[in-house]
Amino acid sequence: MEKVQKTIEVESKDVKSLSTEELAGLQKAIQSLNQVQTQIGGLEAQKHELLHSLTALNEDLSGIQKDLETKYGSVSVDITTGEYTENEDEASKKD
Repeated sequence: MEKVQKTIEVESKDVKSLSTEELAGLQKAIQSLNQVQTQIGGLEAQKHELLHSLTALNEDLSGIQKDLETKYGSVSVDITTGEYTENEDEASKKD
């Protein structure tokens, strides 16, 4: 069995094109837009990772605060010197 090739003739239409400069400008604009969108995606991914890190750090801080409250009671701590004072409500309970 022999394959038969068919040729279809298409009506010739005048093909219109942008100028070389216009096409180059359009391509450059689209390429720049795509690059910025890619950078935004990268920044969003980085933001997501940083938010997870922030959550973990807050959990660590809460744990430290609970340990200190268990040991010292309700106190205010000067994080520069390490000195602490009892909070008003805690001090009045002892009197």
